[in-house]
Amino acid sequence: MRNMLISPDLTRRPFGIFVLVWRDISVTPLSEIFSQHGHYMSVLGPYLSDGKSNDAKILNHIINTNVEDIKSYVHPGDIFVVDRGFRDSLQLLEDLGIQSKMPSFLPKGETQFQTEVANTSRFVTKVPFIGDFVQIICAVCNKYLPPLSSSCSDDDRLAQHMLQLATQENSLKTEIEESNLDKSRAVWVPVSDTDLEDFPRLTEDILRTLTCGVYQLKLCPGYIQEHLEGDEDIRVHKERSGLIRVRLQSRHVSAKQYNLWIKFNNYEILGWYCKCRSGSRIVGMCAHCAAVIWYLGYGKHRFLGALGVRDWSEYVDDASVVPTTVDSSDSDSD
Repeated sequence: MRNMLISPDLTRRPFGIFVLVWRDISVTPLSEIFSQHGHYMSVLGPYLSDGKSNDAKILNHIINTNVEDIKSYVHPGDIFVVDRGFRDSLQLLEDLGIQSKMPSFLPKGETQFQTEVANTSRFVTKVPFIGDFVQIICAVCNKYLPPLSSSCSDDDRLAQHMLQLATQENSLKTEIEESNLDKSRAVWVPVSDTDLEDFPRLTEDILRTLTCGVYQLKLCPGYIQEHLEGDEDIRVHKERSGLIRVRLQSRHVSAKQYNLWIKFNNYEILGWYCKCRSGSRIVGMCAHCAAVIWYLGYGKHRFLGALGVRDWSEYVDDASVVPTTVDSSDSDSD
């Protein structure tokens, strides 16, 4: 059926290649290539998960660098079945004599596809994409593997704790705004040069209680290490004894920084407030507050050097980097 949908002329050899990117906020994408018979031909990557390594640029990189000698088994007249994310690769494919099949875009001002266009697009989307295979994998996992999570005795306690917190106001936010501390002048000092010996030392159990779970805690080591080893250090200003203001780089926007406040005594964390979108919540806390509290109360005492985060960058490809000239002698098959 795949041949019939993509190539009406069954005597011509269609080459169904699916370069699919499975992307998630915390992982880098892999590109998978399938033959028309549904078998994996190669899995390439991982690539950087950024704007410079989008779907189209990854495909361009694969072809222009002749990864795994791909040009030796791709010929003029072959057919690439791709999704809309590869629209910027269509000209490259055309230059190589390769036909591309992609779901159509709805014309500007239109609210519905013409019947012929809709039918043609369905020929493309009928070809299995990554979602079909993921569903099969999930079904296998449900049948033969234990559950990813199960309830425990602490679940009810945590739920009650969160419900109780939901009835409270963020008193530190009120204090900051009424005192105009968010508008006062700050003397920023690198966190490594700040005397914070009175900041309480925290256990993993206390941190999990403060954050109402482990999601933010898993992000903390990498987030803090990016600051300590990168261009943006963690800057601290002491408002007074037991209250600090911290300036932290946004996790997602390079041009944005956030101010956050942590209130504490020698034994416990008394409050937190951040200027980010979710920074005023007290049912848990935002990732910025979690990272600072984790580092000052736990990480810097537990890890003397690196924070246990391995640098995988040497194993990750950057689709935006393509050599000026690539000839056949540079292919992976030599």
